[in-house]
Amino acid sequence: MMIALNKPLTPDLTKLTAYLTQVNESGWYTNLGPLHEQLTKRLEAYLGVENLLLVSNGTLAIQVACKTLNINSAITTPFSFVATTSSLLWQGIDTAFSDIDRRSYNLCPKALDKTFEQDNKYDGIVATHVYGNPCDVESLAKVADKHNKKIVYDAAHAFDVKVSNKSVLNFGDASTLSFHATKVFHTVEGGAIIFKHKADFEKAKQLINFGLQTDGSLGEPGINAKLNEYQCAVGLTLLDDIENVIKHRASLFNTYIGGLKDVVELPQWHPQASLNGAYMPIYIESVQKQQAVMKALVKNNIQCRRYFSPSLDVAYSNQKSFGCENSHKIAGGVICLPLHAYMSNDDVKKIVQIIIKEAI
Repeated sequence: MMIALNKPLTPDLTKLTAYLTQVNESGWYTNLGPLHEQLTKRLEAYLGVENLLLVSNGTLAIQVACKTLNINSAITTPFSFVATTSSLLWQGIDTAFSDIDRRSYNLCPKALDKTFEQDNKYDGIVATHVYGNPCDVESLAKVADKHNKKIVYDAAHAFDVKVSNKSVLNFGDASTLSFHATKVFHTVEGGAIIFKHKADFEKAKQLINFGLQTDGSLGEPGINAKLNEYQCAVGLTLLDDIENVIKHRASLFNTYIGGLKDVVELPQWHPQASLNGAYMPIYIESVQKQQAVMKALVKNNIQCRRYFSPSLDVAYSNQKSFGCENSHKIAGGVICLPLHAYMSNDDVKKIVQIIIKEAI
């Protein structure tokens, strides 16, 4: 039997049908309906945040956040899923790359500070909490304050992650979530933005509804980025059991760490961070050993993925780069292993033994 790299959470059909019946009976299918309101309030309470705005996907979440904060040029990380950069470029945002920290794989505050010392024209910073591992949010805040920049965090991997018992979503001027089916929590497709300031939340709420103001008049040109009621129904169904899901995923992650910590390189996790078990990355410098590990996994019907590769400054070589040596190195040797809610600890132990055999 194959061990899949990822397997989306399956909503309980009885619970889901009850929510869908409510939608059908009300006839309110989209445009900020009752389930949209329920999901918003429940997510704010569960995550420990305010000013949460549901949107139709994580890509639009980044774009709406930047539009709301008037970010027309940005420094971003070269080590992330392609959407982090492509969402900026699609919107015409002048985008450049600064290097990552060699150990955490997140945007490096020291490198970022040097980047702004070289060129201070950029409006903002777009940083990813890679694999659900929080950035050095305190140091990045100091860099942003020093150079008077806005920060948007791509927190697509960081659902329910906390730093010193505070939601990581409360840092920066805005944080964005993806509720794509492959994420820890999902609405099939969807996402959210958490704003630091209520005024930004209110502005964005108009922007995702064509720019319509509360009195029905037209304001700043907007877009249609609303989350519909059927997808909210999926989110409400899955949210009932998400705490247990995250505990299980974190347990699997810890089993991996215990078995592989002396075998391969692992990202250095934020010391005050909680775990959500979003991804299981390993780094193997030797190309020969990388290939041997991946070949052995495939032979045993176990999926794996070079995630993220290539470094995005290479993929978008026409964009300015301030030097991304660390990102090139990590992108050249990172492998993501299976991790999802339907795996067992025995599955993890089997994978660990295969890697030990090939990597040592």
